[in-house]
Amino acid sequence: MSVQQLSEQEQIRREKLQKLREAGVNPYPPELFPVSHYSADIKNSFTEETKEQFAQVHVAGRIMSINDKGKVFFIKIQDNQGIFQLYVKRDELYPGEDKSLWDVLVKHGLDLGDFIGATGYVFITKTGETSLHTQSLTLLAKSLKPLPVVKRDEEGNVFDEVTDPEFKYRQRYADLVINPSVRDTFVKRTKLMNSIREFLNQQGALEVDTPVLQAIPGGAAARPFVTHHNALDVPFYLRIANELYLKRLVVGGFDWVYEFSRNFRNEGMDRTHNPEFTVLEFYVAYKDYFWMMETTEQLLEKAALDVNGTTDATIGDETISFKAPFARVSIYDAIKEHTGFDVSEMDEDGLKEVCGKLGIHVDKTMGKGKLIDEIFGEKCEHHYVQPTFIIDYPIEMSPLTKKHRSKEGLVERFELMVNGKEVANAYSELNDPIEQRERFEEQAKLMERGDEEAMYIDYDFLRALEYGMPPTSGIGFGIDRLVMMLTNSPSIQDVLFFPQMRPEKFD
Repeated sequence: MSVQQLSEQEQIRREKLQKLREAGVNPYPPELFPVSHYSADIKNSFTEETKEQFAQVHVAGRIMSINDKGKVFFIKIQDNQGIFQLYVKRDELYPGEDKSLWDVLVKHGLDLGDFIGATGYVFITKTGETSLHTQSLTLLAKSLKPLPVVKRDEEGNVFDEVTDPEFKYRQRYADLVINPSVRDTFVKRTKLMNSIREFLNQQGALEVDTPVLQAIPGGAAARPFVTHHNALDVPFYLRIANELYLKRLVVGGFDWVYEFSRNFRNEGMDRTHNPEFTVLEFYVAYKDYFWMMETTEQLLEKAALDVNGTTDATIGDETISFKAPFARVSIYDAIKEHTGFDVSEMDEDGLKEVCGKLGIHVDKTMGKGKLIDEIFGEKCEHHYVQPTFIIDYPIEMSPLTKKHRSKEGLVERFELMVNGKEVANAYSELNDPIEQRERFEEQAKLMERGDEEAMYIDYDFLRALEYGMPPTSGIGFGIDRLVMMLTNSPSIQDVLFFPQMRPEKFD
């Protein structure tokens, strides 16, 4: 960026930077700063009885406000725990006759956004605010770009957050600094994943890693991203799912495996879809989808409590209860209830006719499973606000799922709907290698018709099944959607640190 392109504030900050250097102040010093305490810990622990423990404290953070009282400055910094006030007095910081460094550094050199370190003792001001009586101050990093200005109360709480999505998603690093609620969202995201890990680890599950670059994009119906492996001179695909690799591990003798997987699907973007997203999948030997429904209820009830301290979650105007048990409804019953059509015995032509009556667009690439999926997605899904298992899907929709034990033409599958969106998908896994080959071949026919989301035939996975896979149940959770629901976030972009966006053009 040239000087001519800098704003007035950016030019002023660069001039300050030069003056600091000329005065012998390194604006980006290499030495470590020995932080000893953090803001919330000090505020929660400091009393008259404990003040001796705070006789020499080292704090550091980003400047969020400066109150210039002439020979005294009140500077508020933001650290990892919140906002903390520094009391900085000229004659105590520079007790000698030379006050030039006070003018260069403190009075004229500091800006909002700068990182500083301060050493001193903790006390309580006349206004009752726990503060640091600063005895030495160090500039740790000069900020050359002004942060957006927001309004804060006396406690440092923001009450007019910056909401422009273009700014928030492109400059998340700045968004995190000025909007505390954004930070809270991502802290809760980590709490959710830690809660799930704890649940699974306590059950004896093993966390594993599987390939992101795959020769066959298997395990889901989705359009993949394609890349090229130069050393092997063959095309590879970014992972759309890790299902088939986790099942290989069950074949290999691991009875319960799980993975938090970054998946990639070259499809549309909206408030609940991002091309790169996080999924938790786990597979358990000797279990079925009935067991998996009960386990899902237990896992999500625990996660809600660990994240928010309650099984209730506020999503928009709705209160969602993650308290077990959840309702169970078959997909055919759901369609009949919300459309008036019984599609359970219909063939492809009959389903297309129903779609026409319901105003649902169809094309020649769509087989029976895709048509049923469209009807449910367009006309039924949004009705299921409270957690509900939609169960017993038609076989055409589920090429990796075991046939239903008692209902012809169906498979043992469920999807968990919450707030009108799918957050989990689970099966009693198909472990018959001959039938699995036939299902893959049906998918290949759909691909020939132009269905870009049809599954590829994975011959190595078929070979693995031929060695024998025990009865297994598996599930995939959309972690991003769960975070949205537990943090009342309206868009998936709000729960991703760096969501995909069209690249910026820089001069």
